[in-house]
Amino acid sequence: MNTHLHVTAWVLAFILFFVTLVLHKQGKDKAAKIVQMILRLDYLIILISGGLLIKNYFNGSPMMVEAIIKGLAGIWVIAAMEMTLGKTKDGDSATAGWIQLVIAFAITIALGFFRLPGGFM
Repeated sequence: MNTHLHVTAWVLAFILFFVTLVLHKQGKDKAAKIVQMILRLDYLIILISGGLLIKNYFNGSPMMVEAIIKGLAGIWVIAAMEMTLGKTKDGDSATAGWIQLVIAFAITIALGFFRLPGGFM
């Protein structure tokens, strides 16, 4: 159950992230701020459900270290999303945020879906 909540919250987060980006690009700052606040509430769901998933590995599992790294990479994704939105809002270059977002997202997906139990493999 937690896995479905976690994945659904991430999908919603990326949708809200891109909606916020578009609204900033269109100059609709008030609407962008509202959507970004909803996105930040979604981050709480992600962090809680992710924490509950990681808790399952604290029983001496050999995958515990990978689960912790995945959790840290997930927090990095959230930070990169916030940095990208902030830079875009200010009209600055968001290249560093995008690069970090892609790297952190790749690590998170690789560990979450292909290494840790409960993923595709």
